[in-house]
Amino acid sequence: MQSFADATGISKASVQRRIRALRDAGVIKSEVAILDPKSLGLGITAIVSVELERDRLDQIDAFKRKAREDRQVTHFYCIAGEADFILVVMAKDIAGYEAFTHRFFFSDRNVRKFRTSIVVSTEKATSELPIS
Repeated sequence: MQSFADATGISKASVQRRIRALRDAGVIKSEVAILDPKSLGLGITAIVSVELERDRLDQIDAFKRKAREDRQVTHFYCIAGEADFILVVMAKDIAGYEAFTHRFFFSDRNVRKFRTSIVVSTEKATSELPIS
């Protein structure tokens, strides 16, 4: 807090009040530590595009719920384009990712197809937003 106060020229108490107001307004959704995946034994990051059969809305909702709740899925986007969804999935190794695909995709009859790209190197990864 003190570094924010020093940078902005306002008191630490004022900074705390403003941060609390931003939390209360939902502008600050959460505060997290950015961890190094490799240090935690997560050597595989996969970007996966998924197409569903689209038969029933309840099946689409079930897939969305499953993706939101799965701890290996770190990012989940509903997209417009060739696929229906993009998932970022983390695993210990290729065997761990393969187990994920069997559990998550192959066992779901509503998944028409999925395509995986394995991240070779991370050149930029940020949670910062491009605000002034």
